[in-house]
Amino acid sequence: MKMDIESRKDIIKMVDCFYDKVKKDELIGFFFKDVVLVDWNAHLPKMYDFWESVILHTGDYNGNPMQVHKDLSQKHSIEKLHFERWLLLFTNTIDELFEGTNAEMARQRALSIATVMQLKVIKSEGGMTIY
Repeated sequence: MKMDIESRKDIIKMVDCFYDKVKKDELIGFFFKDVVLVDWNAHLPKMYDFWESVILHTGDYNGNPMQVHKDLSQKHSIEKLHFERWLLLFTNTIDELFEGTNAEMARQRALSIATVMQLKVIKSEGGMTIY
C-alpha cells in the first residue's frame, strides 16, 4: 500500500521524481535545457516550497509562477500539448508514489494550475489570449 503525501520529505520525493521524468521527456525537456538553462540547485527548492504550500498549506512559497511562464513563452511558444504532457508526467508521478487525500488534491491542483496557465499563457498568432 502506498502512503499519502504528508511531509516535505514526500514533496521532495515527488518533485525530484517528476523532474527526472521532465528532463528526459522529448516534448518538454528542451524547455529546461535549451530555452532556459535551469539552475537545478535553485529551481528545485522553489518547487519544493511551491508544492508544499499547495498540498500541505505551509505558505512557504514566494514567487509568481504565472509571470515565469509568461516570460518563458516569450522565448519559446508554450502550447496546449506542452501543458498536457506536464500534467501527464505530474499525475503519473503522483500515481506511482502516493495515494490518499493529499495525493488526490495534488492531482486536482495540478489540473487547475495547468488549466489556468493555458488560459493566461497560450497566445494565438495575432497575440490574443485564447479562451
